[in-house]
Amino acid sequence: MPNAAARNERVEIVLRGPSHGNPFVDVELAATFTLDDTTAFHIGGFYDGDGVYRLRFLPPRAGRWTFTTQSTARSLDGVRGVVDVDESVAAGPVRVSGRGFVRADGTPFVPVGTTSYAWTHQPTALQEQTLRSLATAPFNKLRMGLFPKSFLFNSNEPERFVFPRAEGGAFDTTRFDLEYFSHLERRIDELADLGIDADVILFHPYDRWGFARLGAAADDRYVSYVVRRLSAFPNVWWSMANEYDLLTAMRREDWDRLAGLVVANDPVGHPLSIHNWVEIFDYTAEWATHASIQGGGREMAQSVAKWRNRWDKPIVVDEFGYEGDIDQGWGNLTAEEVVRRFWEATLQGAFLTHGETFWSDDEVIFWAKGGTLRGESLPRLAFLRELIEAAPDGRIAPLPSDWDFATGGGDGYALTYFSDARPKFRTVRVPQGMRAKIDIIDTWGMTIEELPGIHESDVRVDLPARPYVAVRVRAAD
Repeated sequence: MPNAAARNERVEIVLRGPSHGNPFVDVELAATFTLDDTTAFHIGGFYDGDGVYRLRFLPPRAGRWTFTTQSTARSLDGVRGVVDVDESVAAGPVRVSGRGFVRADGTPFVPVGTTSYAWTHQPTALQEQTLRSLATAPFNKLRMGLFPKSFLFNSNEPERFVFPRAEGGAFDTTRFDLEYFSHLERRIDELADLGIDADVILFHPYDRWGFARLGAAADDRYVSYVVRRLSAFPNVWWSMANEYDLLTAMRREDWDRLAGLVVANDPVGHPLSIHNWVEIFDYTAEWATHASIQGGGREMAQSVAKWRNRWDKPIVVDEFGYEGDIDQGWGNLTAEEVVRRFWEATLQGAFLTHGETFWSDDEVIFWAKGGTLRGESLPRLAFLRELIEAAPDGRIAPLPSDWDFATGGGDGYALTYFSDARPKFRTVRVPQGMRAKIDIIDTWGMTIEELPGIHESDVRVDLPARPYVAVRVRAAD
């Protein structure tokens, strides 16, 4: 039993049970955790080798929790215990709140993400380099896959996989590679130490090992096992798939079934979505907490309002192209264009995910393998994040805008972004009854110039006549 436990921090119960046969499929273990006979959670357990079984729980409240196990193995059935959970300053996992996100304690969470699909499948030194680079980056969410990737600039063979591999090369999908999972969990905890949530991708089509066509029984085993292992990690999100519409062996009913397994095995209720290549998913699906979209191109921001109104859920554009210089059209955006798309879509109410695809002779490209982030967009995205977090509500929502430029903000706060246009002046409207300060923000140069005085009504604001400028109006009182 754990010696100490705290609210919103992972609790682990370790039990000993049978090790003969194949416990991964032969033994079922679960437990009911109860607080004050009023709050109950059903937790699925998992086998972790050498006769060890684990139950992981993320307590949402302090107090004395009791638990009772249920198992098909006699030695594991009916075990009772008590866990005393103290209060904690931990903010807890991310929750959907309207069309945005908050931590479990109500703290606003604005995802500013990046992408490194196969970073945990690389040599140890490269993984450590990735973590060092992320430590100085502006990101609080990282998209990453559990299966390795076979695609452009992704030809290396990982040392370990989700499933153990026989000498002949075949995978045993009825068992799990425990060293792989131990390593993965350590990396997810290290991301948490950096303030980064792991957006865990369960399936993807870029595959030469057969993981994209395991069959329903193996898919179900895999999803249930992964979610039982990882759901008590506060910094986890679930993505059912990257580019689901290229997984031709799957149908809509398969995604609904598999997502149902995620929900059933995740009592924490982490964010859950699925990501497209061409055909955007129908996010009216009850299990989808938010949209995870690829697409939109240069005019992406104009689609955000439509998506928000269609699904009434948070819109996360997880792929809109990458800052880089490779030969692929999706991988050679300029830093200016990346920052422009972030600003425009943010003011429309979306949340964006960054990625880098700068060519390297050793094919270590951050979007795939991690390494060192080096794009010019990084400090500008950090600047944007700081502006958002400094807003009165710690977030930016769409506001009524003029026809030509988007405005976002909140009560007593408004940002208008002029994109790559370069107006020499603009008439800024201060809401009736409000006394305001007005700032000119250079989103590329990362400077803020406050105009002298306190302003009311309509104000002509002289601008520097260069691209990527914004105007901020904020209540003076």
